[in-house]
Amino acid sequence: MAAGDEVIVLMDNGSLRAEATIQLRVLAEALSANLQMPVHPVSLLHSSKQDPADTDGVVAQTLVPFLRAQRALGKDEFTIIPLFFGPSGALVDYLPQRVSELRLEGWGGLKVTVAPTLVRQADTRIADIMASLVAEKMDTLGWTQASVAMCDHGTPARAVNEVREVIAKQLQELLVEKQCSVTACSMERREGAEYDFNDPLLGGLLGAEGYEEKVIVSMLFAGPGRHAGAQGDVAEICQAAKLKTPQLEAEMTGLVGSKVEELVAILADRYRELHVVS
Repeated sequence: MAAGDEVIVLMDNGSLRAEATIQLRVLAEALSANLQMPVHPVSLLHSSKQDPADTDGVVAQTLVPFLRAQRALGKDEFTIIPLFFGPSGALVDYLPQRVSELRLEGWGGLKVTVAPTLVRQADTRIADIMASLVAEKMDTLGWTQASVAMCDHGTPARAVNEVREVIAKQLQELLVEKQCSVTACSMERREGAEYDFNDPLLGGLLGAEGYEEKVIVSMLFAGPGRHAGAQGDVAEICQAAKLKTPQLEAEMTGLVGSKVEELVAILADRYRELHVVS
């Protein structure tokens, strides 16, 4: 690949909330500085529906329209750095389908390479970020001990759930000195026994034995939005649990994406894995 031919994209799943796009742009700018190459903040879906007035007057970009616009500029080769913890259906199913459709439209020269996702069994850096966020929240609250509910969105893909379990194990090891017990849980799940691997749900865990007093909800979310924002679904679940269990103190950590420097270092490494010089 000749210098200047590659278009680098930092891609999240997308959100209807402007704060998600704003954070994606912050990360893309920092990643661009790290790699010393332009990085475009692009969402897979949804974000183009945001009001541009909420995103500094600049329309949020979604992937397929972005690719088509780049084609008009003569660009055919793209590297996507996914802002995803694991191999979600958006990456392994939806994205390849859209790329195949673009090729069928006559874009035979289209080349899309996807970098590895964030979490690795031997790489604890996402868990490191989450442990630091738990510690910061506990220090702010003046707590010396707490139970930790490590919460993700929930998924129909077992492979993504396995990533949740990897991080939970790493987080437990990192929080030993904080005297924290860690339980992985999900915000929501699909019906059916085949999706039981998502359990427990956060709403059921809060108020249960060991989680009825001081609880830190450790947020396995990269960025804000309808689920993880200040008034999002997870916050509503916490508030509802407090009403049911008056002694419960459930406090959410910041999001993984709030640690820009640390997260960008991981994203840069995932990109460089595609460009190792032997």
